[in-house]
Amino acid sequence: MRGLGIRLPFLKRRDHSGRRNGGGGNGGGRGPGGPSLSRQLQANLNAIRRELGDSSDLTIRLIRDDSGRVLAAVVYIDGIVIFDTINQMLLSPIMERVHELSSGRSSLSAADMRALLEAGTIQLGRVRETYDLSHLIEELLTGSTIILSDGSSVAFAAATRGGEKRSVDEPSSQTVARGPKEGFTEDVQTNISLIRRRIKSPLIRVENRLLGKHTKTVTSVVYMKGIAREEVVEEIRRRLSRIEVDSILESGYVEEFIQDEVWTPFPTIQNSERPDAIAAGILEGQVAIVVDGSPFVLLAPVTFVKFFQSSEDYYQRFDIATFLRVIRMVSFFISMLLPSLYIAITTFHQEMLPTPLLISLAAQREGVPFPALIEAMLMEVTFEVLREAGVRMPRIIGPAISIVGALVLGQAAVQAGLVSAAMIIVVSFTAIANFVIPALNMAIAARLIRFAMMLLAATLGLFGIMSGVMILLIHLVSLKSFGVPYMTPLAPLKISNLKDVLVRAPWWLMKTRPSVISTEDRVRQAPGLKPGPPKDRGERGS
Repeated sequence: MRGLGIRLPFLKRRDHSGRRNGGGGNGGGRGPGGPSLSRQLQANLNAIRRELGDSSDLTIRLIRDDSGRVLAAVVYIDGIVIFDTINQMLLSPIMERVHELSSGRSSLSAADMRALLEAGTIQLGRVRETYDLSHLIEELLTGSTIILSDGSSVAFAAATRGGEKRSVDEPSSQTVARGPKEGFTEDVQTNISLIRRRIKSPLIRVENRLLGKHTKTVTSVVYMKGIAREEVVEEIRRRLSRIEVDSILESGYVEEFIQDEVWTPFPTIQNSERPDAIAAGILEGQVAIVVDGSPFVLLAPVTFVKFFQSSEDYYQRFDIATFLRVIRMVSFFISMLLPSLYIAITTFHQEMLPTPLLISLAAQREGVPFPALIEAMLMEVTFEVLREAGVRMPRIIGPAISIVGALVLGQAAVQAGLVSAAMIIVVSFTAIANFVIPALNMAIAARLIRFAMMLLAATLGLFGIMSGVMILLIHLVSLKSFGVPYMTPLAPLKISNLKDVLVRAPWWLMKTRPSVISTEDRVRQAPGLKPGPPKDRGERGS
């Protein structure tokens, strides 16, 4: 209470620029944040109505004394606040105490309202002071409840953000057989809490900013102080501060604005809807970018091999995880190169095939009127259309339509002599291999490169395929993600970091974090940790 000299830490003040500070404000003049609030309550309420166009969801509750005189007002926007919180922790306590504080007075001063807040009457997590109209509107639109009193140019914004939102559920795009089943939601506060539940460290830093002129989307930068590289964090801050756009509706908007390279099919920023994957990245020195309204959280910087690693790799035994990683890497090359290899071999290099296989393929293609390139393009485009139709159709009938469509069209195309049975096998296995890649954006990159490789194979054969692969390798080694080489630790070669690339070494061997991503606190486990029985009875007893 104020009489005991206690100031509650949840009460923050802001100056005219909207930044927090420890002192008060005079509330006069016109600051950089916009027009200052008036000392007349009705003038402030009229200004709020004018700014919001007298919107129908704007709610204003007036607080009167026993004589009917209006002393204060509580303002909020219906639908984006928790009404029970406003009713129980704002309206009822204020109305009880206002009569005591206003006895014999014509108005309530800012000191009276501050005393009411600091006395613990309002049990809320965050209450801020604001002195200008633009910041008041900003707080109102983000779900805060504004408390105004007559005779005071200071407004109080109480955190009452709420409304309908999706509950925490299992991720739909990144499922695992073993591991946590929680996934991010569209609420930024919920997502940050999911990260903090996994990393209970005081080194976690969360920096919020608003992006989008009209949407005012809350975007949070989350990293670990002392583990993430400070120059990477500063570069992310700089790129986010340059974003000036009307709206930010999803994290994909932010990804396109801050990525290093535009003209590349390969993603240079990782995204995930799994809190455990984001927490693991933060612990390795990566920086997370959480965007309100999106269940996909961004991670940067990122390397090429990160897109072939799954959260499940670290929950399974290391030998199983290594086997699965090899399968994913092989599947990536199959999804890129298998149709082009088929075109090149059947068109230019028939001598590479065994004679029985060559005769079988020739017999299948005897009635096909199209060359191998047109045949492959026809089937690939057909499968892409079926894939997109399965995604866009209602969930109940989407899988059934895509499966039946693939079976019916494939069988009908073979019987009609438009394509060969071997081409159906190649295209189907290519599509299945593409689904093995854990990261959807890397799988899409393989799908795009596949068409370019097919054209090279149809014109230059295996030489064209090898030329395309060389161009891809040169392009990959030239990419960077926030200053980190994209192909590290393969190029440049970092032998100490190869324990978690194609092979997932046992946990007790991975004593340090990746040196390129984290340069400060690299040690993540005590030395000498190795499984096995104790060497002697004394060690067992300890």
